[in-house]
Amino acid sequence: MDGTLYLWVKALHLISVIFWMAGMFMLPRYFAYHAEAEIGSDEDRKWQERERKLLRIIINPAMIATWVFGISLAISYGFSEIWLHVKLLFVVGLTLLHHGLSRWRKAFARGENSHSSKFYRLVNEIPTLSTIVIVILVIVKPF
Repeated sequence: MDGTLYLWVKALHLISVIFWMAGMFMLPRYFAYHAEAEIGSDEDRKWQERERKLLRIIINPAMIATWVFGISLAISYGFSEIWLHVKLLFVVGLTLLHHGLSRWRKAFARGENSHSSKFYRLVNEIPTLSTIVIVILVIVKPF
């Protein structure tokens, strides 16, 4: 990949990551508030719609774009660096969390949420901590 194309792909990757993480920060917080709503209430239905839109319009496309641009960069950069392997491990973890959030959204939609508001507040910290580690790995490249 030539220098200009590499910079465009890198910029698009970063933009995608920002949108993905914004959604990943918001959705567990939505769930925390939603867990306090009465099942079948108007508030419950509003949270379901907000969660569905956030996931389908922002989080899902941003995750896909993050992976596409990220893999393109990794192929161009090479997979020999340990920091990149560790970063990918965290990205896979965030992707698994993403799928977990999707399952929990469907459980809310069926009226079958089994987690407390506190649980979702704790889950909300996972993307934050992962983002900190990933940024340090990419910028500092500690190994």
